[in-house]
Amino acid sequence: MKLTGKIHRHQAWIQGFTVFFLFLLMGGIYAADPSFYPTVFELSKTGDMDGTIRYLSSFGIWAAAVSFFIDVMINILGFLPSIFISAANGLVFGLFWGIIISWIGETVGVLISFWLMRTLFRGMAVKMIEKSARLAKIEKYSSWKAMAVARAIPYAPNGLITALAALSGISYRDYIIGSLIGKLPSVAVEVIIGHDMIYWQDNSSRLMLLLLIIALFYAFFWLKKRKEKRIEERGE
Repeated sequence: MKLTGKIHRHQAWIQGFTVFFLFLLMGGIYAADPSFYPTVFELSKTGDMDGTIRYLSSFGIWAAAVSFFIDVMINILGFLPSIFISAANGLVFGLFWGIIISWIGETVGVLISFWLMRTLFRGMAVKMIEKSARLAKIEKYSSWKAMAVARAIPYAPNGLITALAALSGISYRDYIIGSLIGKLPSVAVEVIIGHDMIYWQDNSSRLMLLLLIIALFYAFFWLKKRKEKRIEERGE
């Protein structure tokens, strides 16, 4: 019992320290530049690509670090769209580094969000999905393969997927592996599409191919969902 108590106290101390560090970091950024968060929120809300590119470029050699932090922050929150920063990364840093920065940033963000929802904000996770039909099938998200598939869907709602995972029985190890694997193709598609939509005259063939693949991808999951629903109805 004493050992269990010590473990719980140790975990609580780590949780408290981590949350304190996150708030300290975010507070320090606000103190250094009070316009940072309002600017990022406005760019995310409006999807202003030119404004995002100019904003990132204004940081010079720190642009990649700033972009990484924005990606992490957006994916921790879960309700802001990250497509604007992913597309901008491809335009500012080139496709290769744009994909790498976005991939790592988004993965770190959803990992932190998962930890926060599972350990501190479980009630928030429940509220996010209590009206979702997926709630009854929550254990489908308890393996790394299922998580990889869920994360691989371009433009998928990160916050909902994270909430489902946090309430499932998935281990941290499987969640990390699934997110790392799944985030790479989805981020790559988002970065390339954002890049090619700006330079569509030079990349129209690739853009159309990617849009076709996404359409087929969503059609496949829609048909699969319809089939599962029919099976359930027949079973009832």
